[in-house]
Amino acid sequence: MTFDVARIRKDFPILDRQIRGGHPLVYLDSANTSQKPRQVLDTLADFYERHNANIHRASHQLGEEATEAYEGARIKAGRFIGARDETEIVFTKNITEAINLVAYSMSNATAAGPGRFSLGPGDEIVITEMEHHSNIVPWQLLCQRTGATLRWFGVTPDGRLDTSNIGDLITERTRLVSLVHQSNVLGTINPVRMVADAAHAAGALVLVDAAQSVPHMPVDVTELGADFLGFTSHKMCGPTGIGVLWARRELLDEMPPFLGGGEMIESVWMDRTTFSAPPHKFEAGTMPIAQAVGLGAAIDYLGEIGFDAMRAHELQLIEHALEVLTPIEGVRILGPTKAADRGSAFSFTVADVHPHDVSQVLDDLGIAVRAGHHCAWPLHRAFGVQSSTRASFYLYNTREEADALADGIREAQRFFARR
Repeated sequence: MTFDVARIRKDFPILDRQIRGGHPLVYLDSANTSQKPRQVLDTLADFYERHNANIHRASHQLGEEATEAYEGARIKAGRFIGARDETEIVFTKNITEAINLVAYSMSNATAAGPGRFSLGPGDEIVITEMEHHSNIVPWQLLCQRTGATLRWFGVTPDGRLDTSNIGDLITERTRLVSLVHQSNVLGTINPVRMVADAAHAAGALVLVDAAQSVPHMPVDVTELGADFLGFTSHKMCGPTGIGVLWARRELLDEMPPFLGGGEMIESVWMDRTTFSAPPHKFEAGTMPIAQAVGLGAAIDYLGEIGFDAMRAHELQLIEHALEVLTPIEGVRILGPTKAADRGSAFSFTVADVHPHDVSQVLDDLGIAVRAGHHCAWPLHRAFGVQSSTRASFYLYNTREEADALADGIREAQRFFARR
């Protein structure tokens, strides 16, 4: 399908807004949350207007329709990332919960006694300095609960994963390696398969945080060499409140539940409980049903556009953004400066102007970006900065919006030079 950004923009009603005194909205915060096309909005409205009911338990027609739509979304999500079948897809409320599901399941396994997922002193979890807090804090807590040790890959000055000491980091003591596929700060695309091969050779499992990659490029769990992979709906044109954990079925079979309650049970007595088969074993209580249906619509939408065309469009945007941002005196881009090595999130600093001040000036011009540490404090410390401004592009952005960003940065420099 030919990529026509003007046509695609018509699918997103919010992009017609004018803000801050009549400025056209330039939305450059999709790494935080993406905008939603009419196709997704209409699907959500149709579900609530015509099919709304709880799933699996209701014996009436609406319940059947809701269940079919919910489980249909699971099938779509599995096919989307190359899962063997839909029973390898667990719905969560976001990728943060997906990662915590694995961490707490390992904690529950440890409490139950020795086994594949149990941890103790001498065992190690390996992450990277590039991680979002959601892929740091759960492993810190797991190590505190079990006595295991947390270790991590560093980052090179040009924003790549430092794998020079991979043989020292991944050893026979490593139980799990958890790493980001594409950095939410640097845009760096990591060599996941190389790290996964090293982990598997040492007998370790591999979890991949694909929150920033799945919305932008084809992702296949087998090609990556993952054992677990998580992504989230709201960064890929879908609704908030729904995420996905994919795991190899044999691992889900072995893992103890994360939460207890209704729906995830097989039978309950007063003194014991048996649990449903995966994936339902990990989906306690009423799930985000409409949100799952919306995610399915987002998958359909992105599939119709095609990732090859979308990636080609984004590469052009990345190249143009680098061309217009790099020459601005005082601007420092964090991460790779070659389009092919990165995704479309640009974090940068502006000399003598605080990142929040940069974002405020941009916001006054109608340009939406994010400022702060982007839930990646250790990574910012590695680059010697407290925070940064981040602009992130997606399928609906244009070269003209990259130009507006560059002009806005210059305006921020002029404004604060006068003070």
